[in-house]
Amino acid sequence: METITNKRYENDQPLANIITKKQVSIWCFILVISLFFMWGFANSLNDILIQQFKKTFTLSDFQSGLVQSAFYLGYFLCAIPAGAVMQRYGYKKAIIVGLALYALGALLFYPAAEVRVYSFFLVALFIIASGLAFLETSANPYIVAMGDARTAQQRLNFAQSFNPLGTISGVLVGQQYIFSGVEYSDEQFLQLTLLEQDRFFASEALAVQTPYLVLGLIILLWGLMFIITKFPELSPRKSVTDGAADVEHGSYRQLFRFPHFRAAVFAQFCYVGAQVGVWSFLIRYCLHADADLTEKLAANALTASLVLFMIGRFLGTWLMSKIAGHTLMAVFALINVVLTLLAVVFGGYVGIYALICLSFGMSIMFPTIFAIGISNVGQQTKLAASVLVMAIIGGAVFAALMGAASDRFGIQFAYLVPMLCFIIIARFARSSARGILDE
Repeated sequence: METITNKRYENDQPLANIITKKQVSIWCFILVISLFFMWGFANSLNDILIQQFKKTFTLSDFQSGLVQSAFYLGYFLCAIPAGAVMQRYGYKKAIIVGLALYALGALLFYPAAEVRVYSFFLVALFIIASGLAFLETSANPYIVAMGDARTAQQRLNFAQSFNPLGTISGVLVGQQYIFSGVEYSDEQFLQLTLLEQDRFFASEALAVQTPYLVLGLIILLWGLMFIITKFPELSPRKSVTDGAADVEHGSYRQLFRFPHFRAAVFAQFCYVGAQVGVWSFLIRYCLHADADLTEKLAANALTASLVLFMIGRFLGTWLMSKIAGHTLMAVFALINVVLTLLAVVFGGYVGIYALICLSFGMSIMFPTIFAIGISNVGQQTKLAASVLVMAIIGGAVFAALMGAASDRFGIQFAYLVPMLCFIIIARFARSSARGILDE
């Protein structure tokens, strides 16, 4: 396969627009697509861990929400280094670094469970997220570069459609191999002896060892696949028509001069905050919605919501061939505002079904916001990608905020937080559709 690392633009056309399908190996495309599955798997396991750690360490909602805070802090702190590695060494090497960190964090769950220290788990999650920051910073713009810029939103939505397959798999693994099904009421737990209580806590902590050990080994194997595979490096050095914008010396100050990029960063911050908040506390919501659900049954609600998320990704990709992405996102965001309000007002099964349906509307938001954000920024695409991944810190902020709101006002009213996020996303989408953000 021809190596195109050092090619310049031909015929004054962006390189991303002249890459043909024949020049991008199907195997390379499959490998990159697989990354979307892998970080979806890790993300959804967090939703299981929140409930598991709450039980294992007897945490408040705010304390259990620190699972997401530690996780998305890793995204925030490592997105810029990931962008720097990607600029200096290319997409492939950044991906390999990401997979190595992902595997290391997963393997650290084994000793963390042995010593039963909550902060040890948080460190392991931080390392996993640091690896995922490298993967997302690299894979998203790489998919965008693999074809015509005019279909970038649609192509990225297609790639992201495989992300919910990972999230569904993660929830099913957590449901079957982490949740023990042993649940005590406060009164029942107090009737246990101190030795029985300690055995219970130990068994609940050890439940995470095997799933994360297997996950770490699989990620190491996948990293080896990337090492031995030759990738086309879609990373042009310099355009003959834009000599001032060298990809090696991109400027964040120049980047933030683009109104649509600034708006996309804030919208992505709010979107990830909404998504993480909705999913992180869905099991908690179900257990306190007067629906008589056990934690394993409540996990089914999360699985159903992720199935809808996957369907929304594939259907959304098709709809974008007929409707502009930002217009479709505006409609979905407004529907989600209504659904979230139903969950806040009614609770019970009405609230549960409303929260499950939210995932369909969220399905197209991340890739669509991402594609809008990196569009028309020229040679600063990689810098833009790293900042948009940094915006994932919204997951840490809003998960902690929802946990604090739940402790203070109850889990039902905590969902007012993602409702506000959906309002902001709807406004961003509407502004994009009307061209308000264009220069």
